[in-house]
Amino acid sequence: QVQLVESGGGLVQAGESLRLSCAASGSIFSINAMYWYRQAPGNERELVAGFTSTGSTIYADSVKGRFTISRDNAKNTAYLQMNSLKPEDTAVYYCNAIIRTTARYEYSYWGQGTQVTVSS
Repeated sequence: QVQLVESGGGLVQAGESLRLSCAASGSIFSINAMYWYRQAPGNERELVAGFTSTGSTIYADSVKGRFTISRDNAKNTAYLQMNSLKPEDTAVYYCNAIIRTTARYEYSYWGQGTQVTVSS
């Protein structure tokens, strides 16, 4: 069993910062990729940032220059530093990870989500 637990969401004013964390635990052989998604009410879930399986870092155009993804491999944790937050960043933020539980099999796991609310 593998669990992803997000933390760090909250209510902030426009222009402020938040740092989200996503900690993976359980039967982990390796983590191939980790992503942050978000979903605002009435909208589809969208990719915000991530580390791909090839080692690349990707960002949505809407967050480039404001958000930074990082990770601590020893802790199986990914972070999303969000600066200069805007009201349109308001959403539930989800962590997604592609994890090998053995050398042979990999699965996609999701966290429970953490609410980020940015007031104007």
